[in-house]
Amino acid sequence: MNEFDIICKNFLDFLDSQKNYSHLTIENYKEDLNFFENYLKKEQIDFKDIIYSDIKGFYNYLETKKYSKNTIARHISALRSFYKYLAFNKIIKSNPFSLATLPKKDKLLPKFLYYNELEEMFNVIPDKTPLDKRNRCILELLYATGVRVSELVNIKLDDINFSDMSIKVLGKGNKERIVYYGSYASFYLEEYLNNSRNLLLKDKTSDYLLINSKGFNMTTRSIELIIKDIITKTSIKSNITPHTIRHTFATHLLNEGCDILSVQELLGHESLKATQIYTHITNDELKNIYLNCHPRNKK
Repeated sequence: MNEFDIICKNFLDFLDSQKNYSHLTIENYKEDLNFFENYLKKEQIDFKDIIYSDIKGFYNYLETKKYSKNTIARHISALRSFYKYLAFNKIIKSNPFSLATLPKKDKLLPKFLYYNELEEMFNVIPDKTPLDKRNRCILELLYATGVRVSELVNIKLDDINFSDMSIKVLGKGNKERIVYYGSYASFYLEEYLNNSRNLLLKDKTSDYLLINSKGFNMTTRSIELIIKDIITKTSIKSNITPHTIRHTFATHLLNEGCDILSVQELLGHESLKATQIYTHITNDELKNIYLNCHPRNKK
């Protein structure tokens, strides 16, 4: 392990123990630092000797890769944090990234599913095996609660309050919040717990709600693959991830009249700005609003 790798490991440990960053965020930082290390090797630049022109060169390199502005911003943001850490710990004399600015991100509406598309996803899941029942429970809970996939896989049985149909989840920055689920999710959750979970455990014990085919708690990647497999059985052509279902949860609540502050609380957003991206209106609803409100459409 070279010096860069050792320092990176210490930095990632710092993000985990001191900053309480999520596992997914730390993995993204690790990936971005590995990418940067490979670039430095290619350009024969020592990570402690870079200057502002080297940063511009790296920025241009990212653009030649046809990365989106959002992806470029993520790379630069990770490196700004890393070099701030290096300067604070006196590994470098000055921070060259202190002058680096982030590109203005593309303002893209979050992808979401229409209700008929969701219904199609629910309907293609069989109801035969323990895994089928678990997968239906996963999809129902994702849509009912709007939780992140990292939050879903970390739900433990003791986190669930069955009497008022609520779940305590641990979000970003180790912040707890309460989310709720309705009658559909309740039915399939009970189905899974009563008829599937013990069979999947295979005589093992676990505090976690969701269990894989080997009797262990599930990973975020396994949930992503389950959603991907469900989509292949539908007529939906776009790429759908667990996060798309979180977008759908927020969009549907707002479109049905839920106030934005409540949606912010349910999503676990610190900033209202993060929730406001969901306040778009679907084209069908926009058309209906126009037809009902414009005076020249009324007879």
